[in-house]
Parts: sequence; structure tokens; C-alpha cells
Amino acid sequence: MELIQQTPDLSAYLAADEAIDHEHPRVREVAGRLAMEAEDSYDYARLAFEFVRDTIPHSQDSGDPRVTWRASDVLERRTGICYAKAHALAALLRAEDIPTALCYQRFDVVHGLVAVRLDGAWHRQDPRGNKPGVNAQFSLGGERLAFTPDLAAGEADYPELYAAPHPAVLDVLKAATDRPHLWQSLPAAL
Repeated sequence: MELIQQTPDLSAYLAADEAIDHEHPRVREVAGRLAMEAEDSYDYARLAFEFVRDTIPHSQDSGDPRVTWRASDVLERRTGICYAKAHALAALLRAEDIPTALCYQRFDVVHGLVAVRLDGAWHRQDPRGNKPGVNAQFSLGGERLAFTPDLAAGEADYPELYAAPHPAVLDVLKAATDRPHLWQSLPAAL
């Protein structure tokens, strides 16, 4: 699948916004700690991915009723669904000047992940969090995502790379009072 930048200007994929608040002190602190461990930008991107995937539980898996959507809140509260975890990873990567896009897949509902631009190309990564049957890995040599759409069943990969969260995603996150409420309002398509 050919990934399509929604915005031609690569600097848009480094920008901060209300959800990807990479200038927030909490994001800067985590990014700084990870950067001290990294040998280069590739290593930093892998470390940031593994940090979000492994240390921030997916709230559905953990049973956490709280809804987070802003990257700094995800890092502070250590919880979030796929969209929120993607926002946190995007913020950590952008904090170290690594262009990062938000991208989506469609299953029963829309699933969120990121694409990171390294080595002159976009590479999709899924920080959702592993569990039995889900084994997402950081990879620049072929996708190792949490889920693969069944195109015959009407599932899909959206090829668009967004510089900011899609409004359909951000609106439901911001409106949700708790995760059970959120689960009833997740978008089925973009």
C-alpha cells in the first residue's frame, strides 16, 4: 500500500497541537530520558515505540475506565486506547524531530496507529500494546502491526497520513465520560 501524506509540507508532521503536545514538560521529560539511552534516531524511535507499547497499558486490556487523548495525559496517567497511545508516540517522536503521522485502519471500528519517517520513507508502527494474539513490533523492514485488515470482509487500511488526529477520532475521545461510554461511540469509518 502506498501511504499518502495528507499535507505535502513535512514540517506539519513535526508540529505540536492540542493532542500531540510535545512541548509539554511531561513529554519533554520522557523524551529526554529515552534520548539519553538511544545511540541514534533509529534507536530512539524504537525505544519510544517500545516505551508506549509496553509501559502504557491499553485501557480496554487493563480495564481502566479513564479516557485520555492528549499525549501528556497519556504519559502522566499511563493509560489510553489505540488513538491515545498513537498521540503519545507521535509526541515523543516529534519531540526529537522525527516526522510522525497519524494513520488508521478500519475493522468493526477505526483503529489508530502512527507512521514514522526514517530513511526517506514512511513506516507504519502500532503501539497499541501486545497481548495473546497481538504481537506488534517496531520495524522499518516490513510492517509488524497489531492487526491486518481482511479486505474481503470489508476491513481496510486507510492510506492517508494525517499531521493531526482525525476529527472523528478526536471528537469522540474528548466527548467520552469514561471508557465504556467511549466504546459505544467509537467511529466505524473515517
